[in-house]
Amino acid sequence: MEILRTFLESQPLVALALTIGAGYLLGQVSIRGFALGVGAVLFTGLAIGAIAPKATMPGVVGTIGLLMLLYGVGIQYGRQFFAGLAGPGLAWNGLALAGVLGSMAVALGAAKLLGLSVPIAAGLFAGSGTSTAALQAALAAAGTQAPAIGYSVAYPFGVIGPILTIYLLTSFLKPKLAPQPPSLRYGEVTVDRPAAIGQSIDAVRRLLPAGVEVIGLRRGLHNMLPEPAMALAGGDALFLIGQPDALGKATEVLGHDEPRRVVADRSDFDAVRVYVSKPSLLGRSIAEMPMPDFPVRISHVRRGDVDLLATPDLVVESGDRLVVLAPGDKIPAVRAHFGDSIRATAEFSYVSAGLGMMLGLLLGLIPIPVPGIGQFKLGLACGPLIAALVLGWLGRTGPISWRMPAPANLVLRNFGLTLFLAVVAIGAGKPFVDTIAHQGIPILLAGAAVLLTNVLVIMLVGYYVLKIPYDSLVGVMSGATGNPAIPAYGSRLLQSDRVDVGYATIFPSTTIVKVIAAQVVVALFAGGAG
Repeated sequence: MEILRTFLESQPLVALALTIGAGYLLGQVSIRGFALGVGAVLFTGLAIGAIAPKATMPGVVGTIGLLMLLYGVGIQYGRQFFAGLAGPGLAWNGLALAGVLGSMAVALGAAKLLGLSVPIAAGLFAGSGTSTAALQAALAAAGTQAPAIGYSVAYPFGVIGPILTIYLLTSFLKPKLAPQPPSLRYGEVTVDRPAAIGQSIDAVRRLLPAGVEVIGLRRGLHNMLPEPAMALAGGDALFLIGQPDALGKATEVLGHDEPRRVVADRSDFDAVRVYVSKPSLLGRSIAEMPMPDFPVRISHVRRGDVDLLATPDLVVESGDRLVVLAPGDKIPAVRAHFGDSIRATAEFSYVSAGLGMMLGLLLGLIPIPVPGIGQFKLGLACGPLIAALVLGWLGRTGPISWRMPAPANLVLRNFGLTLFLAVVAIGAGKPFVDTIAHQGIPILLAGAAVLLTNVLVIMLVGYYVLKIPYDSLVGVMSGATGNPAIPAYGSRLLQSDRVDVGYATIFPSTTIVKVIAAQVVVALFAGGAG
């Protein structure tokens, strides 16, 4: 063991690599469908830190990791976050705020009862919410590794507890979920209704139910793209896209269903799927996007695993794949116009990322006066997140597109989280072992109590008092507790995309609240802590 300790302390990069590799290997171990994932890096780092306390990497390595994580989160969820605030998001965020602050109160009470320091209590709070940003804020405010000890104790509960709660409450409540919106479908209709014959395409669009678009027209033996002023004649065939129920209603308005008149003939127009990879096209709405100098029509947009109607206000993002109708001999020109490089799904602009991170760091340096405390700064843990949320919402500023493809964003966030957890855990390994040896079971129970306060306040009040739909409520609770494994489990169990929407609406704001709460609590109460 002494040989291993000496080697690791003399080679901290080896210790870091071992922590990451062994951590991910441990994180793949699944018990009844549950695995720690990246969270296992924390426990591997604690073990290595306990063996070789001097193997810690410079703190700036973990700082860079946290910066990548927070910037990626803000860019990914900026639009959903601000859109959510315009709907039920305010009530959801209020509920999440109550759960988060309640867990902080329990952490402080447990620390006082057990004789723990306030920095450890702040770590319990951060760990129960699996918030690396709050941990960084607590570490900076405390000036010691004490918060990392509490974080390490509470982190397992922060991952396992919400998942067990979702499973048990779902089994007990057996909630009835609203059906998920069906996928987009194509449809064809032959125009024979008097109300539609003689009307322009633009006028007919206003007769159709929401969520249906006219993307093609067949007249005689030829297919063509519909122009707004074009008048319909009896016997014309319209090519439509929309949800199945809406397509059925559209058929009732226009005529009768007579499929495969349009799609069977590809001599005039064909369909092609293309990636949007040219930077000049990203961050623009469909209406603003420059098109080729020959007839084309975007049918719909494939984003991740979801199909979206190509409405004029839909903003095209990195990694989007367009389904385009165009003349068959122009397909190569369509690919060239949009770029169509699969590399776009894994690349992003280092110009926008560098400038965005810089803006976040500068925002974190601005002093904010707080009565009773003095000056308060958003710091590294909050400034980049707020800046990235705003940039993710804006999407584009002049020539700069701020968004990045979802796969590239996920890699950036996971790598950043891995670096931060590994560096912090190695540094906290020995103090963690000492604390567990002295406190034992009570501090573990304190970590569980902090987590359960957050989870049960949100789930019980949200379900019985606020009557939030159950799948959305699971998303709210997932956002308040933070770990991405939680909404992933909830989505898989409930077969609902609304879990992810709730998570995206809540996660950014609760992260900011956790960061501020951890700093304020340490600044106010640490001086008198035991």
